[in-house]
Amino acid sequence: MKKMSTTLTASVALATLALSGCANMNETQQGTAKGAAIGAGVGALLGVATGGSKRAGTGALLGAGAGALGGYIWSQRMQEQKTAMEQATAGTGVGVSQTTDNRLKLDIPSDISFDVGRSAVKPNFAGVLNQFANTLNSNPATLITIVGHTDNTGSDAINNPLALERAQSARNYLIARSVAVSRFTTEGMGSRQPVADNSTADGRAQNRRVEIYVAEPTTAQR
Repeated sequence: MKKMSTTLTASVALATLALSGCANMNETQQGTAKGAAIGAGVGALLGVATGGSKRAGTGALLGAGAGALGGYIWSQRMQEQKTAMEQATAGTGVGVSQTTDNRLKLDIPSDISFDVGRSAVKPNFAGVLNQFANTLNSNPATLITIVGHTDNTGSDAINNPLALERAQSARNYLIARSVAVSRFTTEGMGSRQPVADNSTADGRAQNRRVEIYVAEPTTAQR
């Protein structure tokens, strides 16, 4: 039992060390290290449960490898897409970030995307989508999810279809620029996921938005 405990403690220590070193890593390395650390811990626990100290060590190694893969990967290609979109959207108010599950996220506010109550792509939004289409066509292995949101003005009967229509409008614009239709998923959340206070005009404007996610699946998922 003591030997088993020592092995498990060492595996957990390795996972902790991997996480503590993330501050000095770039985004690609951080994603891999965090996945490896979590995988190592889970693998060690499974090893102990199924075969004692020897399997705990093996489980930690296998878990680290599986954890590093994760559901999505943040590859150099993903980092290049993020950098390209940051440059293309500078000064527009569009937010560009990496999510915790290794997806690229574009958060597009209402003032450049759609007029109130409309789903037609505005000229400023078209410029962003043109640049975005270029990065998507350069990385054909990625998958795209577009989510439309509204404020709480009006009923769900109006907001839910409008949110979906906005997501579909952005998708159709990108398809017209040679991005394959099979890569897309669209969702309309209506007013169900506010990011600001709907009781103020500024808050409602923040809630009227489109979010676009780009994910590069692991090889096993493709």
